[in-house]
Amino acid sequence: MLVKTFAGAVHGVDARSITVEVNAGGPVATGNFYHMVGLPDNAIKEGFQRIEAAIKNIGYQMKRLKMVVNLAPADIKKEGSAYDLPIALGVLTSTRQIEAPELDQYMIMGELALDGGIRPIRGALPIAIEARKRGYKGLIIPKANAFEAAIVNNLPVFGIENLVEAVEFLEGRRELHPIDLNTREIFESDVNDYDVDFSDVKGQENIKRALEISAAGGHNVILIGPPGAGKTMLAKRLPSILPPLSLHEALETTKIHSVAGLLGKNASLVTKRPFRSPHHTISNVALVGGGSNPNPGEISLSHNGVLFLDELPEFQRTVLEVMRQPMEERRVTISRARITVDYPASFMLIASMNPCPCGYYNHPEKDCVCGPGIVKRYLNKISGPLLDRIDLHVEVTPVSLDELSTIERSSESSDDIRARVITAREIQIERFKEIPGVFCNAQMPSRMVREVCELSTAGLTLLKKAMERLQLSARAYDRILKVARTNADLSASPDIKIEHLAEAIQYRSLDREGWAS
Repeated sequence: MLVKTFAGAVHGVDARSITVEVNAGGPVATGNFYHMVGLPDNAIKEGFQRIEAAIKNIGYQMKRLKMVVNLAPADIKKEGSAYDLPIALGVLTSTRQIEAPELDQYMIMGELALDGGIRPIRGALPIAIEARKRGYKGLIIPKANAFEAAIVNNLPVFGIENLVEAVEFLEGRRELHPIDLNTREIFESDVNDYDVDFSDVKGQENIKRALEISAAGGHNVILIGPPGAGKTMLAKRLPSILPPLSLHEALETTKIHSVAGLLGKNASLVTKRPFRSPHHTISNVALVGGGSNPNPGEISLSHNGVLFLDELPEFQRTVLEVMRQPMEERRVTISRARITVDYPASFMLIASMNPCPCGYYNHPEKDCVCGPGIVKRYLNKISGPLLDRIDLHVEVTPVSLDELSTIERSSESSDDIRARVITAREIQIERFKEIPGVFCNAQMPSRMVREVCELSTAGLTLLKKAMERLQLSARAYDRILKVARTNADLSASPDIKIEHLAEAIQYRSLDREGWAS
């Protein structure tokens, strides 16, 4: 008997419908009862052993009939153990052990345990989106993934804990209620609930100002300073002053984390901007994504959030160089022999570094012990093209003990800074409303820079002198103009004034002649 069930395969951050065809009956070659076709990987092929144990342990039989399972379309590689449940239900129906007349009206996914339990899967959200698009009656999925999939409106999502529940539901002997979620209520409940706050930071007002500019315009920033100056502490607080995620951004971010399997049990919507901080031993593939079955890397997991690279010169140079194109295009394309996938990668980069190997170059109190040329060689670990893509170079000086003891306990909170950032972002959203995919100054295409960042005669003279003195590239020229435009937006000024431009120029510390000589 031939039976069809339906499952989903994740492709990038999207999914597509997979038809699971199970045919039982016919002559059997010696000792070879079960056949799996349709480009399954080893995890799927091994599923027959899991399926047989699960079926026997819930009181049914894995009959010794010739059984062919086809995963269509057959020219697409299928991977993972999430096909166990639809195959098991197809086996039970094709061998006439259960009657499930509506089996082909549901999309079904889940990994089977040997006792018939259902384990969670990856990519539940994009699979749910595909199920709604295809018009299935509902989605049957592990209970641990049910809240994640229920984010999708107008799709009944049934969370199950074991194979018995699925069998009884499809036979009409058990009533299951679809998960009911109010997506907007969940989204609004903790959208600004961060564990850290800028009110914890004492002093460092100039660094806070630089990070405010970075958040307001979506600019990349690098913090240069000695150990213990507070670089990591400041970086971790950057998401708390960024504008809250929109519902569209939250869904987009959740899809990526769902595909990567990072949402956790009973998780639903990602409501806070992600903050990723990979170790400096990370590989190229782990950073940008890839593998034989391409998975999202750290730059995609940071989408709509912040990627923090601590001790930037310690990263392998080849790892840093592969970020250059995604930083410009805000997406990464991963190509393999059989597959090409696109992952979004619109992130803010915040990096930190010591000014030299010992960490005390230009320190106000401690002496640098690095030999001649060491500082320059240390800085040269970061390529010029990568530095050109970082808008703000900020020197972080340590706060002295005396200064800490005299600073008042109260400090400006993240909420206060975020309010100014949101106001500046609203100006930018209005400015770029006719340009798809552009929401802040840092995303401004080059053709718009001269138009949006128009300077006065005095401003042009100042910028020309700075370009000649610092020997800046054309990309750095555009970066300065974009940062100056953000400074003007924070001041609610329609024009870029001299003070806005001067402040933007001062944030090119690493370009200054003699900085690391």
